[in-house]
Amino acid sequence: MEKASSLLEDRKKKLESLKTLGVSLYPAGYKCDLTAAEALQRFGDLDTESLEKSNQAFSLAGRIVAFRDFGKASFIHIKDRSGRIQAYIRKDKVGEERFKIFKLMDIGDFIGIKGTFFKTRTGEFSILALDIQLLSKALRPLPEKWHGLTDVEIRYRQRYLDLVVNDSVKEVFVLRSRIIQAMRTFFIRRDFLEVETPMMQPIPGGATARPFKTYHNALGMNLYLRIAPELYLKRLVIGGLERVFEINRNFRNEGISVKHNPEFTMLEFYMTYATYEDLMDLTEELFLYVLDDVAGKHVIQYQNQAIDFSRPWQRISLFEALKERAGLSDEALKDKEQAVAFARSRDVVLSKQDSLGKTLAKIFDQLVEPTLVRPTFVHGYPLDISPLSRRSETDPAMVDRFELFIGGKEIANAFNELNDPVDQRERFMQQASLREAGDDEAQFMDEDYIAAMEYGLPPTAGEGIGVDRVVMLLTDSPSIRDVIFFPHMRSK
Repeated sequence: MEKASSLLEDRKKKLESLKTLGVSLYPAGYKCDLTAAEALQRFGDLDTESLEKSNQAFSLAGRIVAFRDFGKASFIHIKDRSGRIQAYIRKDKVGEERFKIFKLMDIGDFIGIKGTFFKTRTGEFSILALDIQLLSKALRPLPEKWHGLTDVEIRYRQRYLDLVVNDSVKEVFVLRSRIIQAMRTFFIRRDFLEVETPMMQPIPGGATARPFKTYHNALGMNLYLRIAPELYLKRLVIGGLERVFEINRNFRNEGISVKHNPEFTMLEFYMTYATYEDLMDLTEELFLYVLDDVAGKHVIQYQNQAIDFSRPWQRISLFEALKERAGLSDEALKDKEQAVAFARSRDVVLSKQDSLGKTLAKIFDQLVEPTLVRPTFVHGYPLDISPLSRRSETDPAMVDRFELFIGGKEIANAFNELNDPVDQRERFMQQASLREAGDDEAQFMDEDYIAAMEYGLPPTAGEGIGVDRVVMLLTDSPSIRDVIFFPHMRSK
């Protein structure tokens, strides 16, 4: 702490010295001719003689990230959005006044450099400064790369520093952007329309989750941050938009873990006249499209496990998975008392109001989900845990639904949409009863949505994909916090 305080005071003194010299500490802008990467691409392969003949001056800008002082000359490295480049600052080249200003600069400062390119005796491509300009004075010193910012809590709380000193972190977020863009392109090329639906909703619906609640003063009403866009997207389908998708944030007032953040990104899409089986095929196509675009291969490494995305993916029913991977008996699949006894024998935490379906789902989550490493569609879910899914025509106690698991994590949830308004009303009433019994995650009655359904919802299949978890897979990140710029954390 004393060292940090001393460095801060030293920088403040330098700032005052710069003011005395009449230096603008935070100018409005700087015209750059090239990025560091563009300079290397255009001139990096030229030999020393060719660079000397060129003698053309270019302007670059970036943050000073390394500094070697040799008295009347210094080598520095500056970093911009594209990478790094070495700069050579000589007193006889920039002039005594500019060199005096340069001597008051520190690692972390932003600087503009105009100069010519050359190669050092060791062959490092560099820029010889002919002019320099301070663009922003940093008052706090950057942490040492390998010693000052390895604590994950500091990294998450001060992501801006994490990005500056850890290039691998920046690469994760660049890849995240590319993954989302590839998803967007995939759907647009298949005639889907990208839309936006409300973030604040009078009734939160579309998922089984506890919402965040707020109040709108002008309207004099309670509103909820959305837990899912589903019911609004299906309103658009009712309105004639037959293929829609949205990539946006959801908010759920739940615990935080390596797989959960209260604010997270979902891709949700709806396709009329399709079935959930069609969406299995479409999901395989989507992932292979994204992998081709961002990775160029169909086999990735995730947490020391090879995951092969080649088609076809494994498909198994929920009950088959519970029997084969958890050891549940046929009797326990049908009898709540036996299922509860099995769950308790395996330390699965249950609530008193849990139905048979909810009990089986919790057993699955704890005992089966972590074992599903290769892409696996699990289908055949009980009606009582699927309030928005269409009933199966072969078994009215089940619904037409699947969940996708990869790398031991749930990645997607999809189903044939319930489009019978009478059935939907009954399901909402059952959910309302669960809320009254103390289930804070049960869904609300939504009369407006039922009214919309009564105008006719065509046969439709829909799916939600957790974007953050996809990014975790494709960047080999063990925690969701590693792929969200600013994850939520407890106050210090």
